[in-house]
Amino acid sequence: MNQLLNFLFRYNQLILEGLQETMYMVGLSLLFAVLLGVPLGVITTITREDNIFPNKAINNLLNGVINIGRSIPFIILLVAVIPFTRMIVGTSIGTTAAVVPLALAAIPFMGRIVDNALLEIDQGVIESAEAMGATPWQIVYKVLLPEALPAIILGITLTAISLVSYSAMAGAVGGGGLGDIAIRYGYQRFKLGIMIETIIILVVVVQLIQWAGNKLANSFDHRN
Repeated sequence: MNQLLNFLFRYNQLILEGLQETMYMVGLSLLFAVLLGVPLGVITTITREDNIFPNKAINNLLNGVINIGRSIPFIILLVAVIPFTRMIVGTSIGTTAAVVPLALAAIPFMGRIVDNALLEIDQGVIESAEAMGATPWQIVYKVLLPEALPAIILGITLTAISLVSYSAMAGAVGGGGLGDIAIRYGYQRFKLGIMIETIIILVVVVQLIQWAGNKLANSFDHRN
């Protein structure tokens, strides 16, 4: 048993560095996804027909952007935006460079999640706010977002978990993180212990993200 444990965990420092790189990529790209994806989803919703800011041209444009962004496989997006990544961060290799395609993949994903969450709100709630004299932007900030907050938090949780998976894929092409370690040290050097350890860590990370997201969403759910 001791020999097995030594075999599995003798690369602790390497794995720790990979975990830190993965959390850096996921955290930073998730931040961009929230900052840009939430407004994207809100504007997409309120510009729909029969909503508070109906605008068919803007709505079609934003829906198109979201649909195109979500339809591109991440591995293709990762390669396709290499020139843009170089322009933004000066290189296409490394954890910071990987944040660019990760964020570009997460923003439309987050936008659609927010859009769907807002569409689930009872129209009567919006009509009641309008009857009380609320302005359109007051309806957005005081009605739509608070009502949809639990669903948005769960959406952010889902996005974070997807980014963990994407970050491992980015590691296969020089993005760093646990995916890079699993490929270079585990697969290419036939070190089964590293492969097993990275898988265990990724599973634990995903479980912790889901647990924290569920807890946070429940705390903001007024039905509980």
